[in-house]
Amino acid sequence: MKERKEASQLQSTELLAMYRDMVRIREFEEACPALYSQRKMGGFLHLYSGQEAVGVGVARAIHQEDYMIGAYREHGLILAKGTPPGPVMAELFGKATGVSRGKGGSMHMFDPEVRFMGGYGIVGGHLPLAVGMGFAIQYQEKDEVVVCLFGDGATNQGVFHEAMNMAALYRVPVVFVCENNMYGIGTAVGRASAVEQLYKKSCAYETPGVKVDGMDVLKVYEAVRQAATRARAGEGPTYIEALTYRFRGHSISDPGTYRSEQEKKLWKERDPIPNFGRWLVSEGKVKDTDLKTIDAEEKELIAEAIRFAEESPDPGPEDLWTDVYVAS
Repeated sequence: MKERKEASQLQSTELLAMYRDMVRIREFEEACPALYSQRKMGGFLHLYSGQEAVGVGVARAIHQEDYMIGAYREHGLILAKGTPPGPVMAELFGKATGVSRGKGGSMHMFDPEVRFMGGYGIVGGHLPLAVGMGFAIQYQEKDEVVVCLFGDGATNQGVFHEAMNMAALYRVPVVFVCENNMYGIGTAVGRASAVEQLYKKSCAYETPGVKVDGMDVLKVYEAVRQAATRARAGEGPTYIEALTYRFRGHSISDPGTYRSEQEKKLWKERDPIPNFGRWLVSEGKVKDTDLKTIDAEEKELIAEAIRFAEESPDPGPEDLWTDVYVAS
Protein backbone atom coordinates (compact mmCIF):
# COMPACT_ATOMS: atom_id res chain seq x y z
CA MET A 1 0.00 0.00 0.00
CA LYS A 2 1.36 3.41 -0.98
CA GLU A 3 2.50 5.51 1.97
CA ARG A 4 1.13 8.97 2.58
CA LYS A 5 3.21 11.93 1.44
CA GLU A 6 5.26 13.98 3.84
CA ALA A 7 3.50 17.18 4.86
CA SER A 8 5.95 19.27 2.82
CA GLN A 9 5.04 17.31 -0.32
CA LEU A 10 1.28 17.87 -0.17
CA GLN A 11 -0.26 19.57 -3.19
CA SER A 12 -2.60 22.55 -3.07
CA THR A 13 -5.65 20.35 -3.68
CA GLU A 14 -4.75 18.19 -0.70
CA LEU A 15 -4.14 21.20 1.54
CA LEU A 16 -7.45 22.73 0.48
CA ALA A 17 -9.17 19.44 1.34
CA MET A 18 -7.78 19.71 4.87
CA TYR A 19 -9.06 23.26 5.14
CA ARG A 20 -12.47 22.19 3.88
CA ASP A 21 -12.67 19.33 6.37
CA MET A 22 -11.91 21.65 9.29
CA VAL A 23 -14.44 24.24 8.12
CA ARG A 24 -17.08 21.51 7.73
CA ILE A 25 -16.54 20.33 11.29
CA ARG A 26 -16.62 23.87 12.70
CA GLU A 27 -19.80 24.79 10.82
CA PHE A 28 -21.43 21.57 11.96
CA GLU A 29 -20.49 21.99 15.61
CA GLU A 30 -21.37 25.67 15.81
CA ALA A 31 -24.83 24.95 14.40
CA CYS A 32 -25.58 22.51 17.21
CA PRO A 33 -26.05 24.73 20.31
CA ALA A 34 -29.05 26.60 18.86
CA LEU A 35 -30.63 23.34 17.69
CA TYR A 36 -30.05 21.80 21.10
CA SER A 37 -31.67 24.77 22.83
CA GLN A 38 -34.69 24.25 20.54
CA ARG A 39 -34.87 20.68 21.89
CA LYS A 40 -34.26 19.16 18.49
CA MET A 41 -31.43 17.17 20.07
CA GLY A 42 -31.46 15.20 23.29
CA GLY A 43 -28.97 13.74 25.73
CA PHE A 44 -25.44 14.98 26.13
CA LEU A 45 -23.65 17.10 23.53
CA HIS A 46 -19.86 17.48 23.52
CA LEU A 47 -18.57 19.79 20.80
CA TYR A 48 -15.27 19.58 18.92
CA SER A 49 -14.81 23.27 18.08
CA GLY A 50 -11.13 24.19 18.40
CA GLN A 51 -9.81 20.65 18.07
CA GLU A 52 -10.44 20.24 14.33
CA ALA A 53 -6.74 20.13 13.40
CA VAL A 54 -6.33 16.91 15.35
CA GLY A 55 -9.19 14.96 13.81
CA VAL A 56 -8.46 16.16 10.29
CA GLY A 57 -4.71 15.70 10.61
CA VAL A 58 -5.26 12.12 11.77
CA ALA A 59 -7.81 11.20 9.11
CA ARG A 60 -5.75 12.66 6.26
CA ALA A 61 -2.56 10.92 7.44
CA ILE A 62 -3.98 7.39 7.26
CA HIS A 63 -5.50 5.30 4.50
CA GLN A 64 -9.18 4.88 3.73
CA GLU A 65 -8.93 1.23 4.82
CA ASP A 66 -7.49 2.17 8.22
CA TYR A 67 -9.63 2.44 11.32
CA MET A 68 -10.40 5.29 13.71
CA ILE A 69 -12.00 4.90 17.12
CA GLY A 70 -12.75 7.70 19.55
CA ALA A 71 -14.35 8.82 22.79
CA TYR A 72 -17.55 10.84 23.28
CA ARG A 73 -16.40 14.08 21.56
CA GLU A 74 -16.55 12.35 18.20
CA HIS A 75 -18.73 14.38 15.80
CA GLY A 76 -15.61 15.93 14.30
CA LEU A 77 -13.84 12.59 14.05
CA ILE A 78 -16.58 10.81 12.14
CA LEU A 79 -16.91 13.76 9.76
CA ALA A 80 -13.14 13.83 9.24
CA LYS A 81 -13.18 10.11 8.45
CA GLY A 82 -15.67 10.71 5.64
CA THR A 83 -19.23 10.26 6.90
CA PRO A 84 -21.54 12.86 5.27
CA PRO A 85 -22.96 15.56 7.59
CA GLY A 86 -26.60 14.61 6.92
CA PRO A 87 -26.59 11.23 8.68
CA VAL A 88 -24.45 12.64 11.50
CA MET A 89 -26.91 15.49 12.11
CA ALA A 90 -29.83 13.08 11.84
CA GLU A 91 -28.23 10.96 14.55
CA LEU A 92 -28.13 13.95 16.87
CA PHE A 93 -31.83 14.45 16.10
CA GLY A 94 -32.50 10.79 16.96
CA LYS A 95 -33.83 10.08 13.48
CA ALA A 96 -34.00 6.75 11.65
CA THR A 97 -31.69 8.11 8.94
CA GLY A 98 -28.96 8.75 11.49
CA VAL A 99 -25.61 7.07 11.10
CA SER A 100 -26.52 4.81 14.06
CA ARG A 101 -30.24 4.79 13.14
CA GLY A 102 -31.01 7.35 15.82
CA LYS A 103 -30.07 4.99 18.64
CA GLY A 104 -26.59 6.26 19.48
CA GLY A 105 -26.96 10.01 19.70
CA SER A 106 -24.06 12.34 20.28
CA MET A 107 -21.74 9.94 22.10
CA HIS A 108 -22.25 6.66 20.24
CA MET A 109 -21.81 7.15 16.50
CA PHE A 110 -20.54 4.28 14.39
CA ASP A 111 -19.92 3.99 10.65
CA PRO A 112 -18.21 0.82 9.43
CA GLU A 113 -18.42 2.00 5.81
CA VAL A 114 -15.71 4.58 6.49
CA ARG A 115 -14.14 2.40 9.21
CA PHE A 116 -15.04 4.70 12.05
CA MET A 117 -15.51 2.20 14.82
CA GLY A 118 -17.46 4.29 17.26
CA GLY A 119 -17.49 6.88 19.95
CA TYR A 120 -17.57 5.60 23.52
CA GLY A 121 -18.92 7.31 26.63
CA ILE A 122 -16.85 5.44 29.23
CA VAL A 123 -13.57 7.31 29.70
CA GLY A 124 -10.76 5.11 28.39
CA GLY A 125 -13.12 2.21 27.75
CA HIS A 126 -12.37 2.04 24.05
CA LEU A 127 -8.59 1.73 24.33
CA PRO A 128 -8.65 -2.08 24.80
CA LEU A 129 -11.02 -2.29 21.81
CA ALA A 130 -8.40 -0.55 19.69
CA VAL A 131 -5.77 -3.01 20.89
CA GLY A 132 -8.06 -5.92 20.02
CA MET A 133 -8.67 -4.50 16.55
CA GLY A 134 -4.94 -4.08 16.09
CA PHE A 135 -4.34 -7.67 17.16
CA ALA A 136 -6.97 -8.87 14.65
CA ILE A 137 -5.22 -6.93 11.86
CA GLN A 138 -1.90 -8.42 12.88
CA TYR A 139 -3.33 -11.95 13.09
CA GLN A 140 -4.81 -11.65 9.59
CA GLU A 141 -1.56 -10.14 8.28
CA LYS A 142 -3.31 -7.09 6.84
CA ASP A 143 -1.66 -3.82 5.93
CA GLU A 144 -3.93 -1.70 8.12
CA VAL A 145 -3.65 0.55 11.15
CA VAL A 146 -5.93 1.62 14.01
CA VAL A 147 -5.83 5.17 15.34
CA CYS A 148 -7.29 5.47 18.83
CA LEU A 149 -8.15 9.00 20.00
CA PHE A 150 -8.91 9.89 23.62
CA GLY A 151 -8.78 12.78 26.04
CA ASP A 152 -6.21 13.68 28.66
CA GLY A 153 -8.42 12.34 31.44
CA ALA A 154 -8.21 8.82 30.02
CA THR A 155 -4.48 8.66 30.73
CA ASN A 156 -5.24 8.44 34.46
CA GLN A 157 -7.46 5.39 34.02
CA GLY A 158 -6.09 1.94 34.76
CA VAL A 159 -7.39 0.70 31.44
CA PHE A 160 -5.09 3.15 29.64
CA HIS A 161 -2.05 1.45 31.14
CA GLU A 162 -3.42 -2.02 30.50
CA ALA A 163 -4.00 -1.14 26.85
CA MET A 164 -0.59 0.48 26.43
CA ASN A 165 1.09 -2.55 27.97
CA MET A 166 -0.74 -5.07 25.78
CA ALA A 167 -0.17 -3.00 22.64
CA ALA A 168 3.56 -2.78 23.31
CA LEU A 169 3.82 -6.43 24.33
CA TYR A 170 2.24 -7.71 21.11
CA ARG A 171 3.51 -4.85 18.91
CA VAL A 172 0.06 -4.23 17.46
CA PRO A 173 -0.43 -1.62 14.69
CA VAL A 174 -2.16 0.99 16.85
CA VAL A 175 -1.47 4.72 17.02
CA PHE A 176 -2.62 6.23 20.30
CA VAL A 177 -3.53 9.93 20.04
CA CYS A 178 -4.23 11.83 23.24
CA GLU A 179 -6.21 14.99 22.49
CA ASN A 180 -4.93 16.98 25.44
CA ASN A 181 -7.26 19.97 25.70
CA MET A 182 -5.88 20.58 29.21
CA TYR A 183 -9.09 19.85 31.13
CA GLY A 184 -10.86 16.67 32.15
CA ILE A 185 -14.37 18.16 32.38
CA GLY A 186 -13.41 21.11 34.64
CA THR A 187 -10.24 19.74 36.20
CA ALA A 188 -6.91 20.98 34.86
CA VAL A 189 -4.38 18.31 33.90
CA GLY A 190 -1.95 19.46 36.58
CA ARG A 191 -4.52 18.82 39.30
CA ALA A 192 -5.21 15.26 38.18
CA SER A 193 -1.97 13.88 36.75
CA ALA A 194 1.42 13.72 38.48
CA VAL A 195 2.94 13.75 34.98
CA GLU A 196 1.79 16.86 33.12
CA GLN A 197 3.79 16.09 29.96
CA LEU A 198 1.42 13.29 29.05
CA TYR A 199 3.48 11.87 26.18
CA LYS A 200 6.07 10.81 28.76
CA LYS A 201 3.68 8.17 30.11
CA SER A 202 4.58 6.03 27.10
CA CYS A 203 8.10 5.46 28.44
CA ALA A 204 6.81 2.91 30.97
CA TYR A 205 6.03 0.62 28.03
CA GLU A 206 9.09 1.45 25.91
CA THR A 207 6.75 2.94 23.33
CA PRO A 208 7.80 6.03 21.35
CA GLY A 209 6.14 9.15 22.75
CA VAL A 210 5.67 12.31 20.70
CA LYS A 211 4.29 15.73 21.64
CA VAL A 212 2.79 17.76 18.81
CA ASP A 213 1.02 21.09 18.35
CA GLY A 214 -2.60 20.01 18.04
CA MET A 215 -3.59 23.41 16.65
CA ASP A 216 -1.49 22.81 13.53
CA VAL A 217 -3.09 20.34 11.13
CA LEU A 218 0.15 19.71 9.23
CA LYS A 219 2.12 18.89 12.37
CA VAL A 220 -0.55 16.43 13.45
CA TYR A 221 -0.63 14.97 9.95
CA GLU A 222 3.13 14.42 9.89
CA ALA A 223 3.29 12.87 13.37
CA VAL A 224 0.48 10.43 12.58
CA ARG A 225 1.87 9.65 9.13
CA GLN A 226 5.20 8.64 10.65
CA ALA A 227 3.53 6.62 13.40
CA ALA A 228 1.31 4.78 10.90
CA THR A 229 4.32 3.96 8.73
CA ARG A 230 6.08 2.56 11.77
CA ALA A 231 3.02 0.48 12.71
CA ARG A 232 2.72 -0.99 9.21
CA ALA A 233 6.36 -2.02 9.37
CA GLY A 234 5.61 -4.19 12.41
CA GLU A 235 7.35 -1.85 14.85
CA GLY A 236 4.38 -1.55 17.18
CA PRO A 237 2.42 1.34 18.66
CA THR A 238 3.26 5.02 18.98
CA TYR A 239 1.82 7.41 21.55
CA ILE A 240 1.11 10.98 20.39
CA GLU A 241 0.08 13.81 22.67
CA ALA A 242 -1.64 16.53 20.63
CA LEU A 243 -1.88 19.72 22.68
CA THR A 244 -5.15 21.39 21.72
CA TYR A 245 -8.03 23.40 23.18
CA ARG A 246 -11.80 23.19 23.11
CA PHE A 247 -13.40 26.57 22.52
CA ARG A 248 -16.63 25.61 24.27
CA GLY A 249 -17.31 23.97 27.61
CA HIS A 250 -16.90 20.29 28.30
CA SER A 251 -20.51 19.73 27.28
CA ILE A 252 -23.36 21.94 26.16
CA SER A 253 -24.35 22.52 29.81
CA ASP A 254 -20.88 23.63 30.92
CA PRO A 255 -20.31 27.43 31.02
CA GLY A 256 -16.56 26.88 31.37
CA THR A 257 -16.10 29.42 34.17
CA TYR A 258 -13.08 27.52 35.50
CA ARG A 259 -11.07 28.93 32.57
CA SER A 260 -9.95 32.54 32.54
CA GLU A 261 -10.99 34.91 29.77
CA GLN A 262 -7.32 35.62 29.08
CA GLU A 263 -6.60 31.92 28.59
CA LYS A 264 -9.53 31.50 26.22
CA LYS A 265 -8.48 34.59 24.27
CA LEU A 266 -4.90 33.36 23.86
CA TRP A 267 -6.04 29.99 22.53
CA LYS A 268 -8.67 31.56 20.28
CA GLU A 269 -5.82 33.45 18.61
CA ARG A 270 -4.37 30.03 17.73
CA ASP A 271 -7.59 28.91 16.02
CA PRO A 272 -6.40 26.21 13.58
CA ILE A 273 -8.78 27.16 10.77
CA PRO A 274 -8.11 30.86 10.04
CA ASN A 275 -4.42 30.40 10.86
CA PHE A 276 -4.12 27.56 8.37
CA GLY A 277 -6.06 29.59 5.82
CA ARG A 278 -3.74 32.58 6.20
CA TRP A 279 -0.71 30.30 5.84
CA LEU A 280 -2.11 28.79 2.64
CA VAL A 281 -2.57 32.25 1.12
CA SER A 282 0.79 33.60 2.31
CA GLU A 283 2.61 30.58 0.86
CA GLY A 284 0.87 31.03 -2.48
CA LYS A 285 -0.84 27.64 -2.20
CA VAL A 286 -4.32 29.07 -2.77
CA LYS A 287 -6.13 32.36 -3.25
CA ASP A 288 -8.19 34.03 -0.56
CA THR A 289 -11.23 33.66 -2.83
CA ASP A 290 -10.74 29.88 -2.78
CA LEU A 291 -11.12 29.87 0.99
CA LYS A 292 -14.19 32.12 0.89
CA THR A 293 -15.79 29.79 -1.64
CA ILE A 294 -15.19 26.80 0.63
CA ASP A 295 -16.57 28.69 3.63
CA ALA A 296 -19.81 29.43 1.77
CA GLU A 297 -20.13 25.92 0.36
CA GLU A 298 -19.67 24.28 3.74
CA LYS A 299 -22.14 26.62 5.42
CA GLU A 300 -24.75 25.58 2.85
CA LEU A 301 -23.82 21.91 3.22
CA ILE A 302 -24.51 22.05 6.96
CA ALA A 303 -27.77 23.92 6.36
CA GLU A 304 -28.78 21.07 4.04
CA ALA A 305 -27.76 18.53 6.70
CA ILE A 306 -30.08 20.25 9.16
CA ARG A 307 -32.94 20.17 6.64
CA PHE A 308 -32.27 16.48 6.04
CA ALA A 309 -32.40 15.75 9.76
CA GLU A 310 -35.57 17.77 10.31
CA GLU A 311 -37.37 16.04 7.46
CA SER A 312 -36.24 12.53 8.36
CA PRO A 313 -38.63 10.09 10.10
CA ASP A 314 -38.34 9.00 13.69
CA PRO A 315 -37.48 5.33 14.32
CA GLY A 316 -40.58 3.15 14.51
CA PRO A 317 -41.60 1.12 17.57
CA GLU A 318 -40.43 -2.02 15.79
CA ASP A 319 -36.88 -0.64 15.75
CA LEU A 320 -36.74 -1.13 19.50
CA TRP A 321 -35.98 -4.80 18.84
CA THR A 322 -33.42 -4.40 16.06
CA ASP A 323 -29.64 -4.09 16.52
CA VAL A 324 -29.83 -6.07 19.76
CA TYR A 325 -28.04 -9.12 18.40
CA VAL A 326 -25.64 -9.38 15.46
CA ALA A 327 -28.16 -11.19 13.29
CA SER A 328 -31.01 -8.74 13.91
